[in-house]
Amino acid sequence: MIDDRQTIPDLEDAQSPDGLPQALVEHVKDALEHIYDLNYLQHHPLAQEDEAGPEASKIVGQRLRQDLAAAIEALNPGAGVPFRAPQARPYNMVRLHYMHGMTVQEAAHELGISVRQAYRDLRRGEQSVATALQTRRATDVPSSPRAAHLSSLEEEMARLETHPRPTDVSALLQSAQAAVERLAEQQGVRFHVEAPSQPVMVSTDPVLARQVLVNALSHAVQQAQPGPMHVTLTPAEERASLTLRYEPEPEATNAPAVNLVVAQLADRLGWLVRQEDQPWGTRVVALHVTTRGPTVLVIDDNEGLVKLVQRYLTDRDCRVIAATNGQEGLRLAQELLPDAIVLDVMMPEMDGWELLQRLRNRPQTATIPVIICSVISDPDLAYSLGAALFLPKPISRRDVRDALRHLGVM
Repeated sequence: MIDDRQTIPDLEDAQSPDGLPQALVEHVKDALEHIYDLNYLQHHPLAQEDEAGPEASKIVGQRLRQDLAAAIEALNPGAGVPFRAPQARPYNMVRLHYMHGMTVQEAAHELGISVRQAYRDLRRGEQSVATALQTRRATDVPSSPRAAHLSSLEEEMARLETHPRPTDVSALLQSAQAAVERLAEQQGVRFHVEAPSQPVMVSTDPVLARQVLVNALSHAVQQAQPGPMHVTLTPAEERASLTLRYEPEPEATNAPAVNLVVAQLADRLGWLVRQEDQPWGTRVVALHVTTRGPTVLVIDDNEGLVKLVQRYLTDRDCRVIAATNGQEGLRLAQELLPDAIVLDVMMPEMDGWELLQRLRNRPQTATIPVIICSVISDPDLAYSLGAALFLPKPISRRDVRDALRHLGVM
């Protein structure tokens, strides 16, 4: 499998108009395009490795995203500068395009400028983010090597394990609202909740999920002007959505909708957080919640391996699907688009090597992580053909769980 990150041009000797290495600007742009993809950032050229131990290496993607977010905020001209002012446009273009997912055309309309001007402002913003990132890292001199790379929060997140199970997010929302109700009364905020009368079942860790909801509501209440806050829970087959709508206080206009802890907890749960400040002053914060557990497709002519993987994952709310030959596995992979595939090599008619190549050559399955699981120990061949991991048989419970955790599947 070709890694898109390897296609970034080698521009070490080139410089941008403001004197920055062009390679740095290109790397920053690439990282911004994947700012919500922690697995991608984990292995990005800008992710800084350190010597703080194995736990630190697990969170370099999180640290990179924090650095990028701080670099973006370094561009913020302040609450006193109008949203469409020329000095504010590079900052707002970066936020609208990369943080809020708008197209350049949509952001141009939002800012009342031409698309050509929007591209110019975006380029200026990208270069300014690169400068801020370079400055931030050059001046980040900690009191100790460990403090440099592993804060207490990051250490806690690195140790954190989730225990997903079927959970009624509607009940969690009621519990979170009850926890924040007194604070809302003190702030003059009134909740208007719209939620289905039936349970909205999702696959999540209920303890961590409640913390996310409590803190998201609390943060919103503290940012909101006195008045109504509309909270809407919308069920869906793949992702349920929880939306908060409120009028932020003027000093909270440019503030993030959720704090760092909530953002990292949401990441760990596989939830997406989106924020949009609408032109007429309303802030919309949406939490997109995955409703089902991960799907793992096991392709092996030995049905015993399938039952083994199912037993290993019974308490993880994973759906394990079996295919006993390559053709069936290829069909199911294209139909189901599983979160991961565990693939044997020795199978009749179509062996695992051929199937792996076919999976990688089809656009819809090209990015599905494949774990080769075989008695034939040839990890170099597996990786050269696009496997994400190699596990030699026999496998243990820890092997399977560690592999899926490493891939971000659970």
